[in-house]
Amino acid sequence: MSIAANVEPRKTDLSLAAHGRTIPAERLGLLQPTDPAIGIEAIRRRYEEDGYVWLKGLLPRPEVIDFRRWVFSRLAETGLLVTGHDFALGIAAAEGVDWALADRRLMSIVRSAAYEGFCAQPPLVRFMDAFLQGISYLHKRKLLRYTKPGTATATPAHYDLVYLRGGTNRLVTAWIPIGDVPIEMGGLVYLEGSHAIGRGMEAEFRLRSGDLSPEERISAYNSHMAEGGWVSKDLPGMAERFNARWLAADYETGDVVLHSPYMIHAATTNQDRAGRLRLSTDIRFQNVDDEIDARWNNHWSLGDML
Repeated sequence: MSIAANVEPRKTDLSLAAHGRTIPAERLGLLQPTDPAIGIEAIRRRYEEDGYVWLKGLLPRPEVIDFRRWVFSRLAETGLLVTGHDFALGIAAAEGVDWALADRRLMSIVRSAAYEGFCAQPPLVRFMDAFLQGISYLHKRKLLRYTKPGTATATPAHYDLVYLRGGTNRLVTAWIPIGDVPIEMGGLVYLEGSHAIGRGMEAEFRLRSGDLSPEERISAYNSHMAEGGWVSKDLPGMAERFNARWLAADYETGDVVLHSPYMIHAATTNQDRAGRLRLSTDIRFQNVDDEIDARWNNHWSLGDML
């Protein structure tokens, strides 16, 4: 596989939006892809320099599609999907969703052997062992998200260490699109160069947190943090504040993005014209010999305050 070092932004008549605000074109750019074949040392250098690495085709496409189909087949009885189509397409129903049942089904899926197997599939584990230079540990708390098109659902800007302060800071988040996620579907966007900004924010938090108890200090829900640990819901404002761009991508099935625990990222609204649900998972790896945040030794539950 050959990936160009620089890719010109593809043309789109859609603008990215979140929380009622639209990111202007001059504050948008594209993530730069990386071919896994360049070797682990070169990949690690890119990760350190950029705060992320977007690995093209690291996972086998057919297996990712099969898992997407499996997830949506389990959610179909909730009314979330249009029937009469291959569930791998993930066509969202316009109405009639039993959201309480959908929440229960999602919590069942994240506890399933199938999901565990997907997150710990051999190509990914082998890569993470090499990347972390040891035995990789996959946190038990793993998040699986689906997002309907035409809704206001979006993830505010944040960096992940806010939620994992009880262990090592040598964490790596793997964000995996489960199916193709073109820009207009609102996949992750990254604030360019923000792994340095995140480190500065964390250092400032440590200076201000002397009055907090140890339990409060590791919590994202404390008096020195913004609501829920979010940095901001105003993505255009953040780009202006730091004179930076939000980097987006046309993610494809089989891609994996790794990002630093200090890298500021967000997700925008799903504007897919075909009505497809966006499906993705975000999971955390670290070297098993480093300190592990004990709070992440449980399955993800909705409202678990992490």
